[in-house]
Parts: sequence; structure tokens; C-alpha cells
Amino acid sequence: MSFTPEKMAPLKARRLGINTHHEPTLYLREDSPVCRSEGFESLSRITVNCQDRHIIASLNIVCSDLLEPDQAGFSESAWQRLELKPNAEIWLSHPRPVQSLSYVRAKVYGHELDELQLQSIINDIVEGRYADVHLAAFITACGDDALSDHEITALTEAMVKAGSRIDWGLEQVIDKHCVGGLPGNRTTPIVVSILTACGLVVPKTSSRAITSPAGTADTMETLTNVSLTLEQMREVVNREHGCLAWGGSVRLSPADDLLIQVERALDIDSEGQLIASVLSKKLAAGATHVLIDIPVGPTAKVRSQEAAERLSRSFKAVANNLGLKLEVLLTDGGQPVGRGIGPALEARDILAVLKNKPDAPADLLERSSLIAGAMLEMVGAEEPGQGQNRALEVIHSGEAWDRFRRICEAQGGLKTPPVAPYRYALVAPQACEVLGVDNRQLAKIAKLAGAPADPAAGIELHVKIGDRVEQYQPLLTIHAENAGELNYAVDYLTDHQLVLSLSCNGKESL
Repeated sequence: MSFTPEKMAPLKARRLGINTHHEPTLYLREDSPVCRSEGFESLSRITVNCQDRHIIASLNIVCSDLLEPDQAGFSESAWQRLELKPNAEIWLSHPRPVQSLSYVRAKVYGHELDELQLQSIINDIVEGRYADVHLAAFITACGDDALSDHEITALTEAMVKAGSRIDWGLEQVIDKHCVGGLPGNRTTPIVVSILTACGLVVPKTSSRAITSPAGTADTMETLTNVSLTLEQMREVVNREHGCLAWGGSVRLSPADDLLIQVERALDIDSEGQLIASVLSKKLAAGATHVLIDIPVGPTAKVRSQEAAERLSRSFKAVANNLGLKLEVLLTDGGQPVGRGIGPALEARDILAVLKNKPDAPADLLERSSLIAGAMLEMVGAEEPGQGQNRALEVIHSGEAWDRFRRICEAQGGLKTPPVAPYRYALVAPQACEVLGVDNRQLAKIAKLAGAPADPAAGIELHVKIGDRVEQYQPLLTIHAENAGELNYAVDYLTDHQLVLSLSCNGKESL
């Protein structure tokens, strides 16, 4: 792209303090001379040049005196990317056409994309050439099983190539991932603590929540610093054999983080994108062996055995194409794991298990030891059938807690999870038995209460399927950081009474 600033008048940069999340946005007055001369309209994509830096931004037109005609207003994202100073001179121009958008259109119409086309799309996403509307189109076009295993493999490789990649120089670097859809299933910190205590290397990078009330990174952030640089991550792993970091802070598969932000807004998490997202992060983090946990249940993300087996086959096929050793564990997804749903509440469950507290959630302990045991067996550290016993030994001896504490200290210190000041308890209307739990509705209520943005918000579940409860016994407690969000969550709970299925005197209720 040729650019000659002397041919056009510069504008003065003004920081407006507007949060447009990750999308850089520029603001011009409708009577700005540049708008007239260049034919810029609202929502145009424009190139913003400042000395030796440039970005592509979306344009919004201001119909007021907020700006002077010779000023350009900047969102926080745009200002920070250009590292501007007040009244810095900037020049605007039309960006070159984005060729890869033609590939997105082809995918919308059902065509299969090759490696070069997918690499072109991902490169343009990382370079900031796509607006959110373009990202949304790509995500939607790849949904509903629209990606073949060949495309998923190519997409995964493209996402890895567009970011940093770590080589630990080891034959075995292990990792795990749960496909989600099961509230409270926060096994990762416990599993990492067990495996690193056993001497295995687990450089764990995790995502923030996409459609759930908490991701592992959200939960761990209530306990320690997770925004590590690549060098900090290396130091922690070299010291403690593992880490528990947010993947977005170390630019491992950076396209994935941009896609996730739009997926969250769309509430979409398609299988092809899921596989590419997971495996690109694992490969970028240097993993050689990966275990995938797929919870299966009527209200989980994966609802049937058939769907779980299909997803499992795709994971294995793509991993094989990429030279990654991968195993899949199909687990029970019928109800939440642990008691907490939301970052801080889940963190408390993790601490209770690692500290061997008498009231620690038994299902979280069981599930974590099962996964850790399977991973120990996968890499040959334990004989088949002995892995879970070894995992339980490491927890009961306190070795796992000691390792977790050391990892947190190495990442910046161990914190106490926050406590929400506002609560509402749902009680049993009469003596009854718990017949079922709706994972999706519980997750929805936890998000309405403020999770994961408000780390102390969420739901504390007091019962499990099969439990018998007495009249007025608490079934669940909603936690919120402000009264307004508590009211939203309670109103939704009141309107959707099938969050819990109860049998009272032989009749189903709630």
C-alpha cells in the first residue's frame, strides 16, 4: 500500500476514552474535510497512519460538537495500538481490499477451503483487517459441522503459525482440555497440581469463558496472576514443571482469542472451531500428549453418546494429521461438578479438594483423579488401571496442594477468592427428592448474576441428583456483587422453574 502523507492534510489525534473492546474504532465529524474528500462513511474500514505505525479501524461519524473538524477521535483500543500522544498528527487512507473475504464468502456458500485460503483468513484476522462483522460471518460459516477434518487441520495449523510457539525440547509435554458445557467442572488446576507433583511437565494455558459462567483462566485469576508473558511462563514451568496461565497473554494462537470474543457475543461454539481452538493452543504451547474430556449429558454441550463419539473421532483424526498424541475420555455430564458455578465459587471448591477438607466436593475429587490418572497412564508414568490410585495418593498426601501453592507463588502469589455481598437462597417447598438438574439453565442464571465478569458472582448448588431434602432446606444460593444483577438472576429463576426437577409426594415440581 503506497502512502504519501504530504498529499493530504493531517488530523489531530484525540483520545475519547471509549471502550470498543478489541476492535479499533475512529470517530470523525460528519463535516470533516477528510470525510468529504475521501468519501468515508460510517462503518467504513480505514487505515490510520502515524509516523511508523498504522492500524485498520472502523469509522463512526459524529453528528455533534464532540470533535473539531480537524480532529480524529480514538477508542481506547485504537489509541493504545498506535501508542499515540494528544494532538499527534495522523493521516487516513483507504485500506487495500481484503482478498481473504472472498474465501469467507465462498465458505458461506458451502465451498471447502484449502490450506492457503484458511491461512490467508487467519493472517488477516491477526493483522486486524477484519471487523467484528467479518469475524461473525466467518464463525457462522464454519458452524453447524460445516468444516471437514481436512479443513479443521488446515485451520489449526494456520492458527498456530499466526502466533508464538514454544519448544520445550522434551519428548513428553502433556496437556488436557474439557470441551465444556458442564458448570463447575474445574478439574484443570487439580490435575495440573497432581501431574507436576509426579514430575511431569504441564505448561497449561487456558481460555476465559466463551459461553459458560467461568473458564479456567477466570477461576485461576481469583487465586493468582494468570497474565504471564512468554518468558514468565517459561520461568514458572522451569521452576515448578507447570503453570496455570491465560493463553491470551502469551500470544499462543492469537487468532483464537479474537474469534472467542465474537463467539462469546454470538453464543456460538461450533465443533470445528472448537477442535481448531483447542488443538492450536495445545500445539502452540508445545504439548506432545493431550487428553480431551467430553462430558455427555442431556443438558451438557454434548448431549448424546453418538455426538460424543463423532466429536471424539474428529479430534483424533485432526490430532493424528498434526502428529499429536491424543486420547479422549467420555465422562458423565448429567449435572454440575462440585458446588460452585462462577470463578470464585469454583476456586473455593478447588482449594477444598487440594487441602483435603472434610467437606470438599467428592465428585470434583473423583473426576480430577480420574483424569489425572488417565494422563499418567497415557504417558507411561503408571501401569494401566493404577493411575487414579496414584493421583489420589498425591492429593491425600498433600503433595498436590504443595505444588499448587508453589505454582501460584511463582506466578505472583496465592490470593483469597472474593466473596459476593448479595445472596438469594432457593429452598425446597416441601420434603422431596432431586430428580434432575438443567446445566444450561443454571449456567444462564450464574451469568445473569454477573459471572464471569464479576468474579464473586454465580451459583452455589447444595444438592445432587438422588438427594432427599427436607422442607425449607436450601437447594441453591445465587451470589451477586450488586443488587441489580441479583434481581435479574432471581427473576429468571422464578420464571424458569425447571432448573431443578424435584419429586414431592410422587409428583414432579420445580
